[in-house]
Amino acid sequence: MAPKPQKRKRTKHAKTKMTLPVSEEAEPLNMESMGHPEIYPLVLTTKTQEIFNCRVDEDVTEEQPYKLIKKEDIFVDFANRAAVSDFYPVKKIVQEYPGDELLLVYDRDFKYGLNFYLIGTEEGKENYLNPPELPEEQEEYKDHIPEETYIYRPPISKPWVSLGSEKEIEEESVKESTKQITYMISRKRSEFGAPIKFSDQNASSVKDAYIECTAYSDKNFTLKQLERDVGMQVVPQIKETSTQTRWTHPKNAATQYYPREFLEEEKEALGQSKTLTEFLNSVSTSVEIALQQNEIMNTFIHDWKCLAEEEGTFGDKTDTHLKEYQSFTDLHSLTEKMITCVSWHPVIYGLIAVSVAVRLSFEERVHFSGKLLLQPSLILFWSFSDPIHPQLMLESPDDIFCFQFCPTDPNIIAGGCINGQVVMWDITAHADRIENIKAGGSRSKKVTLKPMFLLEPESNKEAIYIRHCAVSSIESGHRKVITDIHWLPDTFEINRLGNVFENRSGISCQLVTCSADCTICFWDIRPQKALTPQPQAEKKKEESIEIPFDIPSTFLHLDLSWKPLSKIRLSKGETTLDHCPTKLSLSEDNLLFKAQEKILAQSKAVKAGEMNPYQNLENALSNILKPIDDFCTKFFVGTEEGEVIYTDWKMERDPETGRFMAKKPVSLYTVHDGAVHTVQRSPFYKDIILTVGGWNVAIWKEGIMTGPLLQSCCAPKRYTSGHWSLTRPGVFYIGREDGYIDIWDLLEKTHEPAQSQNICITMIMYIKPWTFSAKQQFIAIADYYGTLHILEIPWTLSHPSTNEVSSVSHYFEREVKHLEYVEQRRKIREQEKREMELELEKKKV
Repeated sequence: MAPKPQKRKRTKHAKTKMTLPVSEEAEPLNMESMGHPEIYPLVLTTKTQEIFNCRVDEDVTEEQPYKLIKKEDIFVDFANRAAVSDFYPVKKIVQEYPGDELLLVYDRDFKYGLNFYLIGTEEGKENYLNPPELPEEQEEYKDHIPEETYIYRPPISKPWVSLGSEKEIEEESVKESTKQITYMISRKRSEFGAPIKFSDQNASSVKDAYIECTAYSDKNFTLKQLERDVGMQVVPQIKETSTQTRWTHPKNAATQYYPREFLEEEKEALGQSKTLTEFLNSVSTSVEIALQQNEIMNTFIHDWKCLAEEEGTFGDKTDTHLKEYQSFTDLHSLTEKMITCVSWHPVIYGLIAVSVAVRLSFEERVHFSGKLLLQPSLILFWSFSDPIHPQLMLESPDDIFCFQFCPTDPNIIAGGCINGQVVMWDITAHADRIENIKAGGSRSKKVTLKPMFLLEPESNKEAIYIRHCAVSSIESGHRKVITDIHWLPDTFEINRLGNVFENRSGISCQLVTCSADCTICFWDIRPQKALTPQPQAEKKKEESIEIPFDIPSTFLHLDLSWKPLSKIRLSKGETTLDHCPTKLSLSEDNLLFKAQEKILAQSKAVKAGEMNPYQNLENALSNILKPIDDFCTKFFVGTEEGEVIYTDWKMERDPETGRFMAKKPVSLYTVHDGAVHTVQRSPFYKDIILTVGGWNVAIWKEGIMTGPLLQSCCAPKRYTSGHWSLTRPGVFYIGREDGYIDIWDLLEKTHEPAQSQNICITMIMYIKPWTFSAKQQFIAIADYYGTLHILEIPWTLSHPSTNEVSSVSHYFEREVKHLEYVEQRRKIREQEKREMELELEKKKV
């Protein structure tokens, strides 16, 4: 017996039949809302009716409105017509049907909205073919019902069937054809937050500036005060009293005692006494043990005094602020410039180098490009002895945004420009001048312990300009500004595919740079003639070029022809976009903090008359490359979108194209809500990394893929830079855009900075600490207005406690265990959620 038609509910998974095929994931339309979940309405076209012999008024009629269709015939129709088949919406029902024949019923009156419907269960098919017999009482009641009784059938909502009308509507619709005009309103950064001054003005002298608004009383509106909130607070009377203990004058007192000695007769009696002999024999063993314990541990240590030293190291607030020591500003510059990078000289104490750039946006740079070409782009060398005149100025083709001294030779400097070029300098010819020590005077006594960069200010008014030795090729290098540059250590080198080998030269010869053009490049300063023979025409051309007398020929073979050894792109996976790296940190970066003594020994060897290895870079190219096994080639990268990526620089062959491509990132976390400005490894733990970006700070542990060990909450102002402390493993410094510096001490607080201190009135661009001596440390802080502040680090922030290294290490271990626990709980919660969803589905069935 066919079920009675009811009001049909339009489900959200219904699909248009003629225009788009229904996907396999969409659920078929059934009459579950009407009480018949076994019925699935269908639309069968004339071609489908001819294929399955179910033509209307011929094969199926009003007297026999059903047809049994074999399951195999439907599968053949799926294979021939695929998604075009009219049975495609109920493909899943047909596949799960237990029988061999399905019942197809012709819906002549469109009770269920379409011309046919399919019964999807064996029970429903049997009920339709063999309807149950009604009891006799219902049969008698059926006879008494008049045949002409009107039965109300409410309107049934039907699914939308597209006939092509949406195309006509789209063609007749009005669309905007004119290009919209975009206005950009801007003003200088210095005018933001500036004080506003109001002044009097004659309103009658300015047109449309004076409108008289006379007051009048509105009779239709009266304001009555119906209720008033009044609060009262009882304040007790306070009385302050003080007492003072009366102080008496101190008096000196002394006492002296004399030992009591035995007489000779008493000594002889005690020597012959048996009780004394037995006593000495019984206690001699315990006395020997006590004497041994006194030798092992100092029993007379002052416990209170040692405890006071520990408290002073951890929480003493008497001397915790940074003290201004000196500041440097380029007074001879005609344009407003900012400091982009800071680096202390590795060997000469008191010498610091800074790179400056013009404070202009990209649009302003394009507008003033002609004027900017006339102004030199410089790296300034400042000395503690002369805060006004820079001692050296390194010229570059464009503004430098990052640079670094060579780890094996401090006279070699590499930098990255805003136009994407890598620049090399060699200041070996000026090494004697910058290492000159000021003799005589009162200052000479202070600098006898360590070499100081002290020059005569009177004799060095005019600074020396040093041109660059080499610059990379514009076509083959980066396309945008270079945001970070690092020297690879002298312990290894890599080839074009990223494989690691032993360093043949014994010196640092390779660089790695990252740029805003979404690439990371590895560079080799050695000539590549052994790998790619140079044509004779190019050799003659190089010999014909005249070298200026003031430019050393150390890197002449690289000038304007230097190409990267390998180039890596960090792909975003399925999309064609790439990640934009801003900062990176290699696994060997922490070794550069400990290479100071090695650099000093190499510089002394060069002074003694030995040949500089950078003058002859071709000697080691003939040596055989020896691979290094079990070398970690993974590194951390911070991006412009605030992501922290842990990836590998090794290349792998693409199975589809056969080309060598960069590997997919091992892990990717979006922790920061802004561009990452700092990615730095701890100088005490090689697997601990600090990242600063946006409004928060994060600390990571290499090998832990579940997330950061520490993630701070959002700061009141955006973070712009950061750096680890060189002597305390739990301290790091973070610079903010409002000129404040946050000092974090993990042994004191882990949820917020231990203290904040104002340094300047503008944004902090760079932070670089340096150990001057065992008792004195400095930190260099550069701001947006081009001023370099040198501050002295207090005793509490520079001298660690006795067990600080182990205490901070235990803290990191506890955070790792906490992350593992959270990950386990997350898996358990997901399993419980799946079980609850299965129970709900069972209850619905």
